[in-house]
Amino acid sequence: MNALEAPQHPRALLIAGPTASGKSALALTLAERFNGTIVNADSMQVYRDLRIITARPTPEEETRAPHKLYGHVDAAENYSTGRWIKDVAAALSEIRASGRLPILIGGTGLYFSALTKGLAAVPPIPHDIREAVRGRLAREGVAPLRAELEALDPTTAARLRINDRSRISRALEVVKATGRSITDWHKEGMPPVLDGEKTAKVFLTVDRKELVDRIEARFDAILGAGAPDEVRALAARKLDPTLPAMKAHGVPWLIRHLKGEITLEQAAAGGKMDTRRYAKRQVTWFRNQLADWPMLPPDEALAVLAKTLNQ
Repeated sequence: MNALEAPQHPRALLIAGPTASGKSALALTLAERFNGTIVNADSMQVYRDLRIITARPTPEEETRAPHKLYGHVDAAENYSTGRWIKDVAAALSEIRASGRLPILIGGTGLYFSALTKGLAAVPPIPHDIREAVRGRLAREGVAPLRAELEALDPTTAARLRINDRSRISRALEVVKATGRSITDWHKEGMPPVLDGEKTAKVFLTVDRKELVDRIEARFDAILGAGAPDEVRALAARKLDPTLPAMKAHGVPWLIRHLKGEITLEQAAAGGKMDTRRYAKRQVTWFRNQLADWPMLPPDEALAVLAKTLNQ
């Protein structure tokens, strides 16, 4: 199904795209026009400590349409895709009961994949195993963990990037706790929450140079809006540096700046670089994993989705 074949009266709109591609503006326009409620599908915007640095919707934007699943998780938590699926299922039930249209927006591909394809339910990892693996990661770095993963779960190790600290440590935790590969667990588990054939979906595309300009301008705006103070408050909590919130784009660089290790200009350059690289990975991931999603510029996406909803 392409964008022009989107279902009549879709049960939900799904809007994905790289960071700074215009997702929020498109979602707000559609929400105001079609009685929609906007639901977050970005893995960093769930954290209440990170309103500015993650460019969450502003209070003014939140007055224009209802918003759900933004800033509802403490930064000390390791929020997972499985938890988001449970939270979004509850949010969708509430939205439909109110007679509104759910509009899910974000750039986290795994969220959208789990939403429409399902997700494996990995058992909870015992605290002692999780802490032992995290402790080793902090002390020894990722290389020894990857070597152990290659011995215990070569299938998963082969598909992970060599320096992917989060996924390597997670895979090692799972195999040590359960005796099974995380790849095997992913073959079982939670069914899809939404039928992809009954949604209208789009991945926003922006010219590469324009996207880079947007990313850099937005990061400058974030700094001017108080991101250093926000990160200072987060750093004061002395949380585990391997937590997802502590690795949000710009956070590690600003923490280094606040410690006096680098200048603010260097921190900004590092944050922009990480964001540009992430945006490139987002596009590649969707093309490979969700190839049936139509890719359109924001203006064309608005016209197509509006036409679908007006039918």
